[in-house]
Amino acid sequence: MKKTYKIDVDCANCAAKMEEAAKKVEGVNDVIVNFMTLKMKVDFKDGVDKDAVMANIFKECRKVEDDCEIYF
Repeated sequence: MKKTYKIDVDCANCAAKMEEAAKKVEGVNDVIVNFMTLKMKVDFKDGVDKDAVMANIFKECRKVEDDCEIYF
């Protein structure tokens, strides 16, 4: 299942780091972060709890960009 989330990030480099961190989270098939549109597209594995996965993605993204926001 794919879902798009609004994000708030300061620079394209940080967005790329967020994308790489999010891709490593359990329950994720793929993640695409678009800095220009400030959106994150997440492709979830079947049967996962999307909210729990997004909480883990948010935690990992905060490690690379401590003032980022993901609205989910």
